[in-house]
Amino acid sequence: MSQEDVLHSTKIVIQGLEALRNEHGKMLDNIIGSKQSSSMDANKIEEKAGLLRKSMDMIELGIGEAQVMMQLGNHLQNLEAEKHKLRSQVKRLCQENAWLRDELAASQKKLHDCEQINAGYSVELEHLKFLKDIKQYDLNENNSALTKNSSPTNISSAQTTDVVDDLFPNDDDMYSDQQGANGGNQSKRFDSYADLMASTSQSASGSFISSTGYEIPARLKTLHNLVIQYASQGRYEVAVPLCRQALEDLEKTSGHQHPDVATMLNILALVYRDQSKFKEAAALLNDALAIREKTLGPDHPAVAATLNNLAVLYGKRNKYKEAEILCKRALDIREKCLGALHPDVAKQLNNLALLCQNQGKYDDVESYYKRAIDIYTKTLGIDDPNVAKTKNNLASAYLKQQKYKDAEVIYKDVLTRAQEKELANKPSSLNQQQETQSGTNNENYDAQGAWYKTILSDQPTVTTTLKNLSLLYRRQGKYEAADALENCAAKARKDPQAILQALNIVKQTNLNTQQNASSASSVS
Repeated sequence: MSQEDVLHSTKIVIQGLEALRNEHGKMLDNIIGSKQSSSMDANKIEEKAGLLRKSMDMIELGIGEAQVMMQLGNHLQNLEAEKHKLRSQVKRLCQENAWLRDELAASQKKLHDCEQINAGYSVELEHLKFLKDIKQYDLNENNSALTKNSSPTNISSAQTTDVVDDLFPNDDDMYSDQQGANGGNQSKRFDSYADLMASTSQSASGSFISSTGYEIPARLKTLHNLVIQYASQGRYEVAVPLCRQALEDLEKTSGHQHPDVATMLNILALVYRDQSKFKEAAALLNDALAIREKTLGPDHPAVAATLNNLAVLYGKRNKYKEAEILCKRALDIREKCLGALHPDVAKQLNNLALLCQNQGKYDDVESYYKRAIDIYTKTLGIDDPNVAKTKNNLASAYLKQQKYKDAEVIYKDVLTRAQEKELANKPSSLNQQQETQSGTNNENYDAQGAWYKTILSDQPTVTTTLKNLSLLYRRQGKYEAADALENCAAKARKDPQAILQALNIVKQTNLNTQQNASSASSVS
């Protein structure tokens, strides 16, 4: 039975019970009336009246229960109606929610489209700035070419160098990076971007011609400088689209198998490498290597540059054996093309030594470093910063092998040369600046600025040397001397006189060591 049938039956039962109650009431009235008028047995009459009253009580109870059932039925109906109402509200809310979701999706799509349009405008704006810089660059180059045509002897004077990137930065490189972060030479850590600008001279047409005759378009050099600027600022979201746009333009105009495309692949790979996107960088470098080997030949300097960049990448991923193979091949190419005494050969030897050092091949490390020092000394001079840096690296290799005496000799030699260079470059008129006239005073300030510029340019290597020498003394238990050298290292960046203080500390430490050794031998 349904709920409605139950309620209908209950109503009928209530009506029947009420009729029965009325009937019993009349019967009870009749019995009471007959009791007064008749002479029937009073006990029987009372018994009948009691039965009627009891029956009426039962009828009243039934009517009450039926009414309760009716109330319950009405309550259930109200609940069902409320339930139906709530279901309707839920359905309406679901419809509204679905509509809001559709509206949100449409708004998100519009936002995404706007962001893409905005990003496209940003890239286009950067591209327009790039084209503006190229036009300005071409204008400057044309003016420069006119000047050079009037003075033929200066045509071959514009020289650039291919800076080989160190595989594993030491304290020296870290200091240079810190300088860049503080507003100094921020392009220091991106030197390897100048990957194909090796030994080039500018032609009258505005291109850069390498020593092997390969023409490098001037706009690639301009793009290279812009990428350095953006990457050094950490603005990879600008540098990467800039490279990709230039790469796309080159592929459309020259085809994928073109040396300029390989150069752009190298630049983009180095940006990815600085972002630690090693997988993407390796793919680009391998592509660039294949293009250069096919178009320029397997023994071209540009191939050596790409091999070196790929070796750098493998070194950062701790694949030292694979990196060593690539580095040796790059070394062979540079020796064949540039000669055994070229500075770039020495830079490649530095990289190879660092790789071998990470593999524990210290005999090869010593051989490579000594050969690099010899090349730098013969080609660039004993006071070239590369000589001091390579000596410092060799001493660090000795330090790792616990060859403290050999390391100390080299560290002391580096500091001595730095002190001698300081004294040689220091202008004699610095102490008389306050006593001279205005014009001469300006000249003295210029001389002082040039002197400080020369001295402070060597400070990263000097600071590293002082720190490494401090570490050496600390390992030998000479803690007082180690602390003193650390103080000198902290002051060396601003005060070149700290080098002299360090040398005095080294001299005094050696003197104390000799005295202690003499005392120990006399006691024995």
